Amino acid sequence: MQTAGNHQPAAGLLGYRARVASRAVAAIGGGYALAAAMAAAGAVGFQEFGMARVDATMAATMLAFVVYAIAAMWAFGCATALRAWLGIALPTGVLALIAWALAPGAGA
Repeated sequence: MQTAGNHQPAAGLLGYRARVASRAVAAIGGGYALAAAMAAAGAVGFQEFGMARVDATMAATMLAFVVYAIAAMWAFGCATALRAWLGIALPTGVLALIAWALAPGAGA
């Protein structure tokens, strides 16, 4: 019989906890980065289509809230933690590149 003092968690349980923690970091941190990249790319992109700067920024920011929620759901809905990370990291990189390419003075 085991006592509370010498109880060792099973290796499988630690692996499970690590995968859940990885998904949580992907949802919170990765989702934030994705939402920020979406807001930046959206604001610059909407301005390219003729929207006023303030309206483009507000529209992109509101859209970023939706993207953040979807990213959090994506992180916990994927079959693997790796797929969750890739599904958040790749669009973040693409949107960051778009925001950088469209930003005023980026070509200078």
